[in-house]
Amino acid sequence: MAFDLEEQEQLDAIKSWWKQYGSAVTLGVTLFVVIVLGMQGWRYYQGKQSAEAAALFAVVQSAAESQDIKKLRELAGQVIDKYPSSGFAVRAALLASKASQDSGDLKSAKAQLQWVLDHSKSDEIRDAARLKLAGMLLDEKAYDEALKQLETKHGAAFDGLYEDMRGDVLAASGKTPEAISAYKIVLEKLEPNSAYRSLVQIKLEGLGGS
Repeated sequence: MAFDLEEQEQLDAIKSWWKQYGSAVTLGVTLFVVIVLGMQGWRYYQGKQSAEAAALFAVVQSAAESQDIKKLRELAGQVIDKYPSSGFAVRAALLASKASQDSGDLKSAKAQLQWVLDHSKSDEIRDAARLKLAGMLLDEKAYDEALKQLETKHGAAFDGLYEDMRGDVLAASGKTPEAISAYKIVLEKLEPNSAYRSLVQIKLEGLGGS
């Protein structure tokens, strides 16, 4: 009988606790289940999105190989619009930019590179895109804008390329002494047996440097 009484007291205590905290516990468990299921659903969604983006990007690559610029730009636009957070969107934008530049549409080429700069998660890709953009601005004789791009912080691996482009921009804008200094810095950073070093040396000597 004592056992029954003790058991009843425990049941009453549980009922009292549940009456006070049960709704909160139920809510907590429910939220946990929702979160877990949501994560599983998000992983499935991401996987599905990635597969779709990869399939569409494969068609973009095919268009690039066949030099179908109109189709390439159209499909690249679809990848960018539908899957902007995927790595394929950045790669599609780079291909579209190159195609636009090759066709003489520098305005579109620059816009696509700017999209890469705004959305790429890779420092290396952004550094390369910024260097390419500076080259386009040089072609347009937008020297100040080009120099602004080259002054942006970048990875050490790009130091030589950025300084070389800066020398090109300075030389084109008539700032010969500054260009000579830039090329000399490039030579200091290059290996003695680098093939690229010969090209920089030619540009330096062409400006009267040594």
